[in-house]
Amino acid sequence: MPTFAYVARDEQGQIQQGTIDAENDRVVVRELRESGLVVQKVNKVATKKKKKQGDGTVLKGFGKVRPRELTIFCRQFATMVNAGVTLVRCLAVLETQTESPNLKRILREVQYSVESGETLTRSLSRFPYVFTPLFLGLIRAGEVGGVLDETLERLATFLEEDLKLKRKVKAAMTYPTIVLIMAVGIVVGLVTFIVPKFMAVFKDFDIPMPAMTMFLMNCSKFMTNPAYVLLLSGTIFLSVIAVNRFKATKTGKRYWDKMMLKAPVFGPLNHNICVSRFARTLGTLLVSGVPLMQALETVAGAIDNEIISTALLDARAAIREGERLGEPLDRSKLFPAMVIQMISIGEETGALDSMLTKVAEFYEDEVDAALESLTAALEPILIVFLGAIVGFIVIAMFMPLMAIITSMSGPDA
Repeated sequence: MPTFAYVARDEQGQIQQGTIDAENDRVVVRELRESGLVVQKVNKVATKKKKKQGDGTVLKGFGKVRPRELTIFCRQFATMVNAGVTLVRCLAVLETQTESPNLKRILREVQYSVESGETLTRSLSRFPYVFTPLFLGLIRAGEVGGVLDETLERLATFLEEDLKLKRKVKAAMTYPTIVLIMAVGIVVGLVTFIVPKFMAVFKDFDIPMPAMTMFLMNCSKFMTNPAYVLLLSGTIFLSVIAVNRFKATKTGKRYWDKMMLKAPVFGPLNHNICVSRFARTLGTLLVSGVPLMQALETVAGAIDNEIISTALLDARAAIREGERLGEPLDRSKLFPAMVIQMISIGEETGALDSMLTKVAEFYEDEVDAALESLTAALEPILIVFLGAIVGFIVIAMFMPLMAIITSMSGPDA
């Protein structure tokens, strides 16, 4: 977890300075304000860590571990812990069984740390690019509560559901992406190889060219000119870099995430995915014994959307002031009424975790239905789009050919 240095003023006007470990600067500002301080400055502290045995930075160059490998790791780990096998022995067996070289070396480092007396959570936290705050939060809850096997089972189930959702989204986008790539390939092939041959034929005949044909010929000249192609490629490349740089900033990330929630067609789908992930993550943390305040902070970091993350952190601050969870979420206008009602009922009955699980299942079904509808709608649209482009090229080429044939057969008639 990163460290932030702050400068603030207390109620007596005295300057207070110090450092806080937090997920991000927003959490630091919120915690300082809740303590009655007026924040003046917050900066992230650049820390240098030695590359020693057990430090995750030595393995950063070896790449991440796939979610499927982590799921298998959790399942096997839970089975052995439930059978009474010691942690060190579990880690040694898992290191031998895993097929991932990255995970194998990480487990070896974790085993050394546990043998030296560190907790499992502390040992895993040395590899933040593999084990997320959500992962570490659940492991910590399992260690403290003495139910590590149950927590690992829940974690494996959560990873499986999350992976299943990502695969559904990826599968739904595979066919449209393939069709779009084929359409672009066909059009580029026709414009760069076929159209120039027709242009050479048209030059020998002094006939007026239709507007469609002139437009297509200009496109062909553009696509066959190396300078223009290089200029277009450079423009696209620089535009992608500029967009990614903008998204990497705090303002750009918020603007991008807001646009993703408001985008036509894909906006509601993305919103449902975020709500489903929120409910699934928070429910998993609560049923594992993680306190609500800590769970909300973890969920805010796990959801890849700044708008919803901010709403969750605001809800966390409101709960600290004595409100229920449903009230600040309702004010944010980001969560559907059904979600708010289910959360309110869960809080009143003391079954918030089970209610959140039901919400997650409902919205996962909604995402499935939306993906099926979107795929079914995109297929004919893309086929018609491809047919229209190819038809335009064919018509643009045959209109002057028909004029040439007519002019050649006119005198004989």
